[in-house]
Amino acid sequence: MASTTRQSSAEQDRAVSDRDLSADELLVGHDSETTPQLSVVMPTLNEEAGIRTCIDWIKTAVEELQVPTEIIISDSSTDRTPDIAREMGAIVVEPDGKGYGYAYRYAFERSRGAYVAMGDADTTYDFKQIPRLLDHLEETDADMVMGSRLDGEIKDGAMPALHQHIGNPALTRFLNMFYDAGVSDAHSGFRIFTREAYEAMDWETTGMEFASEMIMDAGAKDLEIVEVPIVYHEREGEETLESFRDGWRHVRFMLVNAPGYLFSVPGLLLTIFGVAVMMLAHIGVSLGEVTFGTNSMIAGSLAAIVGMQVGSLGVFATVASDPIQRPEDPLTSWITGYATLERGATVGVIVSVAGGAYASWLVVDWILSGFGAVPFTSAALIAFTAIVVGIQLVFSSFFLSTVNQGQN
Repeated sequence: MASTTRQSSAEQDRAVSDRDLSADELLVGHDSETTPQLSVVMPTLNEEAGIRTCIDWIKTAVEELQVPTEIIISDSSTDRTPDIAREMGAIVVEPDGKGYGYAYRYAFERSRGAYVAMGDADTTYDFKQIPRLLDHLEETDADMVMGSRLDGEIKDGAMPALHQHIGNPALTRFLNMFYDAGVSDAHSGFRIFTREAYEAMDWETTGMEFASEMIMDAGAKDLEIVEVPIVYHEREGEETLESFRDGWRHVRFMLVNAPGYLFSVPGLLLTIFGVAVMMLAHIGVSLGEVTFGTNSMIAGSLAAIVGMQVGSLGVFATVASDPIQRPEDPLTSWITGYATLERGATVGVIVSVAGGAYASWLVVDWILSGFGAVPFTSAALIAFTAIVVGIQLVFSSFFLSTVNQGQN
């Protein structure tokens, strides 16, 4: 936020006063006619040990900024956390649902500031740094600024080694690879974003994966995210994060919302691999000392069939779920855009009939030979593979039509 913005906002509330206002004078209540310039949101679940310190830090930041500010505590505590927050001038709301993400979403819907800051109420994030993050947001004209712990300083005991060196870096790489977020610390909870960015994003999750969804959705909507190195402190109070369960929820959410990476790409690669192996085995090509024989034909057939099935799941997931990151490979894009029941079923019938014609000749030959043993040939396996793939295409086309009908 530029200094001129701070000064003009402050001057409106000072009523021609020459002195800086205290934080208590700048804090805005829920029913106040004064529109806050900044909203600071914290979810709390029994944070009695840290809530007072966090609000004191926020007040320090508010006095530096000199802008009307509201502090919103989204509380589900059974201890004195909400009482302490109210005593210190914060607005306390009680979410009507469960979950870390839902607590944030519930509070965001009730915020009024042009800028929204968020962070945990366990003293791990230094809210006195809000002015620095706001300055960076204004200077870069970005939509969101995040405090990067991994590019900054992590105090001793603040983060388990497993999280610092494996968990958070791995999840960040996943998110950057799937959603092109370009961040160094995807799961830092200290963030500030504009009101316009908030209104552009659309969130659905209620749990810890909300931290990922925010970045995924911002990236999918081409919002600009920038980072500032921060110091990450040791928390006050009991840890509520469950490493493996919450980590898996992040990974699962990233995967199911990127069907291109989960289904389409693996399916396409498997199909190409399977067909290539079958062709090499059928024409008798050898690569050095490697010879492709009957077993290679069978493996190639299975890979092609499985690849077709997995790839079709990518199409179904794209149409049925409207994922955050839609597949961008040409094949899936073409299928979702132009495939119809009639086209898909026709292709399936042609492929199946082509394979069935050769298979029928084999049956006739078997009968004419007196039901004796029929030698296995690579052509026979190709024919039966075509039958299976053709049947898959026919029924997949019907299923896709059913899904499309349900979406319309």
